[in-house]
Amino acid sequence: MHNKLLNSEQEKFKAVFQNASLGILVINQSGIITLANDFLLKQFGYLKAEELIGQKMELLIPQRYHHQHVVDRAHYMEHPVTRPMGTGRDLYGVRKDGTEMPLEISLSSYTNNDGSFSVAFISDISMRIEAENKLREQRLELAAINKRMEALNEELERKVELRTAKLQDALQKLEISKEELSIALSKEKELGDLKSSFVSMASHEFKTPLSTILSSASLLGKYILTEEQFKRDKHVQRIKSSVMNLNNILNEFLSLGKIEDGKITMCASLFAIEPFILKEISDISEILKAGQAVHYMHTGKEEALLDEVLFRNILINLISNAAKFSAVNKSIFISTHLTGQQLEFVIKDNGMGISQKDQKHLFEIFFRATNATNIPGTGLGLHIVSKYVEMMNGKIEIKSELEKGTEIKIIFAQ
Repeated sequence: MHNKLLNSEQEKFKAVFQNASLGILVINQSGIITLANDFLLKQFGYLKAEELIGQKMELLIPQRYHHQHVVDRAHYMEHPVTRPMGTGRDLYGVRKDGTEMPLEISLSSYTNNDGSFSVAFISDISMRIEAENKLREQRLELAAINKRMEALNEELERKVELRTAKLQDALQKLEISKEELSIALSKEKELGDLKSSFVSMASHEFKTPLSTILSSASLLGKYILTEEQFKRDKHVQRIKSSVMNLNNILNEFLSLGKIEDGKITMCASLFAIEPFILKEISDISEILKAGQAVHYMHTGKEEALLDEVLFRNILINLISNAAKFSAVNKSIFISTHLTGQQLEFVIKDNGMGISQKDQKHLFEIFFRATNATNIPGTGLGLHIVSKYVEMMNGKIEIKSELEKGTEIKIIFAQ
């Protein structure tokens, strides 16, 4: 009865041992394999248990680990403890064909009459390792993808910033173009207005002296008697005056054109100021009205540093204006004071004067004062004077009251 029960238990153990779904290996104290189940044989590529039983268990371990394993096995046999699966060690087995596989091993031990034995429960974790490796690769690939995505995002942001900057630049250029177009249109309108003003003014200013010349020339032929010489002289003088007036108008037009085209440049030189002004006063005496005289006084040093041509044009223009806008028998006063730092030029008349309102626009092109509309003129004289003074780094000051005359002061640095 006892033997029958023992046989039954052995059969049960054998069934569990052989049908287990993991490899089971039993070794003795000397490291000799005493038992191996079918699952383990299949794991390591063996057909029969006899191929392993009686062999050192190092047969199933890669050669490079043999020495250390013998030491570890001896230590374990002296102090056997149960070691569960997944203790964090990297373990490897070697198959019959020499290929290696990663393993996870759980150890246990028992003792009977035949001695002490260790039991190793062995799982081939190749698939799990492969899955972990794939997962690791996927994570690395995902990290690489994320990195590339970040790089792409950064590149996209840079492109967006660049395109935004280009767009802003284009918008700014568009605004500048719009502003330039607006300025160009404004200048074109201004030019159109100037052309209209010029045509209107020129037709009027040329018509009057030409009519005078024509009528005086016709009348000259009628005065044939000797006692009519004073009448001939009168018309000759009228012709001279009209011709001079036309000449002045043409000179103003030519000067304006040269200024606008930038063809006039300033070339300063030293010259004696007093004799220079006296000569110019003498040369233009014919434009003075009856009883008008020009009085000049100079103080200070003799030689001034100016552009003679530009200064002559300024002087002639201002004397002409003073005579034109003053009545007969009214004197014109000019003074100059020259130091080492500046030349102060002053011209004063006792003419009709300029209103405070008109003084604000006095140097604008084609501007005529309200009280001067019936007096011949182009409205270019003072505009040209202001340009010449500016070219010589000077400044102009005007004092004037209606019916009390005008004083113009120009200061040139020396």
